[in-house]
Amino acid sequence: MRKERYIWLDKMITLATLALMAFFYYGTHFLVTAVICVLTALAAEFVSLRLMHKKIDADDLSCTSDALIIALMMPASINYLIAALAVIFGTVVAKDVFGGRQNMVFSPAAAAYIFVLTSWGRDLLMYPAPHVHTGIAGKAVDLVNSASHTFNMTGKMDYTDFEILMGNFSGPCGAVSILLLTVAAVMLIFRKDISFGAFFGTIIGTAAFAYITPMINDRTDSVKYSLVTNMVLFAAVFIVSDLRIAPRKWYFAFFYGLFIGIFSYILVLTTAKENAVVIMSVLFTPLALGIRILEKKIRLADDEDEEKPAVEAKEAAV
Repeated sequence: MRKERYIWLDKMITLATLALMAFFYYGTHFLVTAVICVLTALAAEFVSLRLMHKKIDADDLSCTSDALIIALMMPASINYLIAALAVIFGTVVAKDVFGGRQNMVFSPAAAAYIFVLTSWGRDLLMYPAPHVHTGIAGKAVDLVNSASHTFNMTGKMDYTDFEILMGNFSGPCGAVSILLLTVAAVMLIFRKDISFGAFFGTIIGTAAFAYITPMINDRTDSVKYSLVTNMVLFAAVFIVSDLRIAPRKWYFAFFYGLFIGIFSYILVLTTAKENAVVIMSVLFTPLALGIRILEKKIRLADDEDEEKPAVEAKEAAV
């Protein structure tokens, strides 16, 4: 497996591109939020590791990519304090308390998102319209529901395909830039920075059920809108496919992603729950852990089978 710091660097490049697009649409408030999240993550990681008497190295910079993912999952108008608390929760509670960087249990970004959803749900799920800029110290007004909420409730998407591709619709500031997310997915898969099995499993699971049990009459539009709303593509790239969480074998990872895609779509279909894929990625953590334990047992069994002939030959020589 490639060194963590190189994976972190590739992810930061794609996340920075999404952040630039969010800055173009929403202005300086988002930019300040992103900086606060990154600096908070660095401070929380440093303090947490020092308190646990652990060595700090360059690979611990991965906390900054998690922080930027958190910032991109939120509205551009989010309160700075809420964003900082989300990063602290994701870094300290969801990651360091549960084993740290080398024994990841939850996606820090997904856990932080659920933490904010349960505590400040209205602040998290109300968004400024694109091109409505909020100043550094300004307070957003005329917030609207996301396009995902509208689609979940009514089955309507009043946007052109070009607007959808460019991210010109309301929603989490980094999860609506469909074209950039697609490019990011291709780059990260090509560079082996994410699990391609988990990514395609999530996409195929969502698309298949959106076609079999469509939310609207047109099955093609049902598939298209189901993939571009509710943070499905963003989560498939940066949360479900995280190499620290997903099973290592591509076929195990595929079924892991497939189940997340299917059950998150079912949750959206039955309850209209916004961004259900993030919730499901945390709920399916036991499955990922179980598969990784199974992979470890298989690997140990294979190692024993390889060593057995050498031991028998040595005993025969003696």
